[in-house]
Amino acid sequence: MREQTAEPAPRGPDSPVDAADPVAAPGDSGSGIGGHHSLGRRRVLIAATAVVVCGGAAAGFLLLDRDDSRATPDGGTSRVSTAPVVRTDLVTTQRVDGTLRYDGAYTVKARPGSGVLTWLPDVGDTLARGERVYAVNGRPVPLLYGDTPLYRTLEPGVDDGPDVEMLERNLKALGHGPALTVDDHFTEGTADAVRAWQDSLGRTETGTAAPGDAVVEPGAVRVTETLGIIGADAADTLLTLSGTRRIVTVDMPVAQQQLARLGATVRIGLPGGRTTTGKVMDVGTVARGEEGTASRGGGGSTSGDSGGGGRTATENATVEVRVQLTRPGEAGALDGAPVSVDFTSGSRRDVLAVPVSALLALAEGGYAVEAAEGGGSAAPGGDGANRLIPVRLGVFAQGKVEVEGEGCVRG
Repeated sequence: MREQTAEPAPRGPDSPVDAADPVAAPGDSGSGIGGHHSLGRRRVLIAATAVVVCGGAAAGFLLLDRDDSRATPDGGTSRVSTAPVVRTDLVTTQRVDGTLRYDGAYTVKARPGSGVLTWLPDVGDTLARGERVYAVNGRPVPLLYGDTPLYRTLEPGVDDGPDVEMLERNLKALGHGPALTVDDHFTEGTADAVRAWQDSLGRTETGTAAPGDAVVEPGAVRVTETLGIIGADAADTLLTLSGTRRIVTVDMPVAQQQLARLGATVRIGLPGGRTTTGKVMDVGTVARGEEGTASRGGGGSTSGDSGGGGRTATENATVEVRVQLTRPGEAGALDGAPVSVDFTSGSRRDVLAVPVSALLALAEGGYAVEAAEGGGSAAPGGDGANRLIPVRLGVFAQGKVEVEGEGCVRG
């Protein structure tokens, strides 16, 4: 058995690779697949060899450890494995830090002179339509869904408006006035539904709705902070709330914002090593620099010096990208947790690929894969049953590398 030494590929099988990384074989006078420039070589002893099954009737289709071994210069041995050449899609990604949180931020304030604060929910509580948000003088103030607050007294004869429609929609959803027509006109039927609502809350049945009678938010909310003091006058800010939808926010560098495409699927790395997926739901249009300054239009470099040692004012500008979780339950109860987000930066479709560990760096320059002949039997040590097939390299991704070479086909 003769010894064989070789230099490994420049990256391990699990190394992340940018789409912009050069990936051509070292020593090539030309370029790799797609015109990439060549890489410099490093002389490192190979720790394990993967023999590639190329063409013909390949035996085996998984990367399998074998008991055969070959000697290495340091007196050790390295295992020989077989792996197929596969035709697949390779996707490269760009990783950006993000934060897992609940969507939305709302503040609940009491009306001056409304009374003594007698109840508040706990932090973390989720409040739905009709449930009390706080209580003053023992009177509950419930949650209604909508975009228009109760900013005036609503009663028969009041001018039509979106606040009337908001009230009627909520009354009907809560089961008060099932025959009520939801529109922007306050009728006697609306007043009857208001009286039924007031009765359910233990209030005086006036048939009118006034500011302070309810808290209006876009949907269900989650309590993030309680600021009011029970037993004191209800004044100023009582609560801060968020929505109940889990999202990830990313401060995306302006130079990379083209990676954040609406509706694009991303992979999210959670604390503890778990992963999940999400979709880009919003890409901001306001670029913010390190000092919090903002400019519209997505940003870009300016030609002037900002006085920071030659760095331009917008060099570190970012835009906010919001990502909706595909399966929110996989994120557990985490809130405000740091996460990583992988955005697709490039792809190669329907290409031949091998494990990165299957590459051998040739002494004369370039790379090759060792092909197992005779039905896929890997003969360690190069005893004549295997042959080297020079290949050109393309994209590195997902532990694989795109290859192209005469005699290297799927198998």
